Amino acid sequence: MERLITSLGINVPTLLAQVVTFLALFIILRFVAYKPLLRMLDERSKRVKESMDQTELVKAQAARAEEESKQRIEAGIKEGQELINRASRAGDELRRQAKQKAQDEADALINRARDEIQRERDEAVGTLRKEFADLTIMAAEKVIDRSLDKKAHHDIIDKVLDEAKTLKQG
Repeated sequence: MERLITSLGINVPTLLAQVVTFLALFIILRFVAYKPLLRMLDERSKRVKESMDQTELVKAQAARAEEESKQRIEAGIKEGQELINRASRAGDELRRQAKQKAQDEADALINRARDEIQRERDEAVGTLRKEFADLTIMAAEKVIDRSLDKKAHHDIIDKVLDEAKTLKQG
């Protein structure tokens, strides 16, 4: 057998030395590099998962805030509609009493109601903008795990919303 191994050009002492060296290197690398590398990858995976969970939580909060804002807007619309209905009834009553005077007062009531509706709508939009900006900044902070300059982000968000409003009107 030894002659067969020698005839194949294999030097047994050298082969044994290489196998022992390989095994020693393998064991050293396993404890020095492989286990710490696996531990580091597990920790990173855990942080990514936690970040994704936080993102889902922020998404859910944003969805709730959006739903609440929609409900507020709908309530404002209903209230505005009620104001318009009351103003219309008041205008009809006044018209019966004095046609010209009633027409003037009805126009004034309708204009005040529209101004009130516009003011409430503007307040609701302002509140929605602020909540949206705060949620966006909070989400960005959670995702990148560091504090952002809230003033700068509020300014950017307001500018984008103003541009969107201008494009929508144009």
